[in-house]
Amino acid sequence: RPALGLLADKRGLAAVEFAMIVPLMLVLFFGTEEFSSGVAVKRKVTLMARTLSDLTSQNIAVTDAQLTNFFNASTAIMTPYASAPVKSTITALYVDPATLQARVQWSKGAAPRAAGATVAIPTALQVGDTYLIYSEVSYKFVPTIGYVMVKAGISLSDFTYTRPRQSKCVMYNTAVCTTT
Repeated sequence: RPALGLLADKRGLAAVEFAMIVPLMLVLFFGTEEFSSGVAVKRKVTLMARTLSDLTSQNIAVTDAQLTNFFNASTAIMTPYASAPVKSTITALYVDPATLQARVQWSKGAAPRAAGATVAIPTALQVGDTYLIYSEVSYKFVPTIGYVMVKAGISLSDFTYTRPRQSKCVMYNTAVCTTT
């Protein structure tokens, strides 16, 4: 009779169900928060790349002070996320009319490219005797909690191309558009 009474007793059922469901609910909650923060940061990285190339392409010539301002303005986009792991580079490219290869004219930033180096560009942008502003941004996203996603972080990056708007090229430390 006491054993049969135990089988019929339902008083602790809710506590057992709660103990089984809470870990799953916590994983879903923290996973959603970490994933949505990652998506937001990825979008901000894309905006940074577009902002860098857009600000640069609006000039006829740029100075070191202007480039510093462009980098500062683009890192402000990361608010409220940390801007310390941001690495960005602005590069001016010339598309050789004979080979349709894009060659670096000048490059500034965290990982500047060597002048004269080639950069692969999409076929649609391979228009001879034209210039492009190429911006690259990379960011190491480390989740706040690290409960579901990798605690070491995820590398996010984006790049964009923009044609100069005010002149044929955007000059840096030169008085004319160079083609070498």
